[in-house]
Amino acid sequence: MDDFRNILFLDIETVACTDNYQALDERMKVQWARKTTFFRQRDESMTDEALFHEKAGIYAEFGKIIVVAIGKFVDMENGERGLKVRYFANHDEKALLLEFKAALDKMDQTQLKLCAHNGKEFDFPYLSRRMLVHSISLPAVLNLSGKKSWDVPHLDTLELWKFGDYKHYTSLDLLAAIFDIPTSKSELDGSKVNQVYYAEKDLKKIGEYCVGDVVAVAQVFLKLKGLGLVRGENIKN
Repeated sequence: MDDFRNILFLDIETVACTDNYQALDERMKVQWARKTTFFRQRDESMTDEALFHEKAGIYAEFGKIIVVAIGKFVDMENGERGLKVRYFANHDEKALLLEFKAALDKMDQTQLKLCAHNGKEFDFPYLSRRMLVHSISLPAVLNLSGKKSWDVPHLDTLELWKFGDYKHYTSLDLLAAIFDIPTSKSELDGSKVNQVYYAEKDLKKIGEYCVGDVVAVAQVFLKLKGLGLVRGENIKN
């Protein structure tokens, strides 16, 4: 547990920066057209606007973060391992990121490690890029400048599962299924977050979905270490 207490599991939910493509200035429209050249080659019928609504949220240059969920292992009074989870949600991305950064600043970042599924390719760089867009100084745990690869305090359950097989991608849902990890039933998945957000503005619904993914990441991490799962009653939100 000593090593595991310093791991912060996280997941983010992202959407397009606006639900109105026409609201983008002409400079950004040109940049989006360049960004989507590959997708249009695969499907020439897709317009820049249609692609924006479908794909913009996955790019930090054209999207924004609406939810950050986190979790940490704790010792329960009964001596068992527990997991505490929470989420930050805000329509104002800068306010959200400042609140998340304030939470990180309260932790001992000399020992802290971040863990996410595909976090090295998505969550960690996305958070860093959006913080810089808002002129927010990076917390130490995200600031990789000058660090050697072995000093980077980031863990990734996808990378752990790859075992060096760089061409192999496995979703969090699939890992949860093969390890028989219970997940909360939800009609949401990552591909629907943008639509749900702009149609319903329901941050609570998206936040609870995001927390579910954090729980799954933490449980998968334990399985990858050959350990038992945290029991449901020991997961505190």
